[in-house]
Amino acid sequence: MILFYLKFARLCTNGLVMPRLILLNKPFNVQSQFSGDIPSQTLAHYVQHKEFYPAGRLDKDSEGLLLLTDNGKLQQRISDPKYKMPKVYWAQVEGEIDEPALQKLRLGVLLKDGMSKPAEAEIILQPQIWERSPPIRQRQNIPTSWLQLTIKEGRNRQVRRMTAATGFPTLRLIRVKIGDWEIGSLQPGESTMITLK
Repeated sequence: MILFYLKFARLCTNGLVMPRLILLNKPFNVQSQFSGDIPSQTLAHYVQHKEFYPAGRLDKDSEGLLLLTDNGKLQQRISDPKYKMPKVYWAQVEGEIDEPALQKLRLGVLLKDGMSKPAEAEIILQPQIWERSPPIRQRQNIPTSWLQLTIKEGRNRQVRRMTAATGFPTLRLIRVKIGDWEIGSLQPGESTMITLK
């Protein structure tokens, strides 16, 4: 992956404009697009820079890191699954997830559209993060637990389908890293722009 960035940087310094990247902490209930019936639930409410487009997507009911760029080639490199850019998620699931379930995720689970590729999966302590609005719906007397999942695919609602296939439905999903880019201390709706050199 580092080799790609070096090649890309050389390409962009040969008299071309350097690509820019926006790291946005997409809030819950916001679509990964600039248009929609409710403007406050679109990216236009959070990103005022023109000519930036999402590199990939994040479901409306998921939160966390969304990358936007003004460079078409970089957008394709980030979003196309063939480049296998790892994506790291924190998932709060219903029930106390156990080692057999983690092992299934690590080996790959059978989904309606075929076997998922092996993922990196581990139990984590509840992260110190922002409150979600509205909060998740929890069932009385049923605990929840957190896991960190790293995947290199981009199927529709993949993480949610993977955890559900192991018997632990996802209640809250936060993407915290894509490739070398991390959400860091960004709060929901906050963003930062970087120029790739």
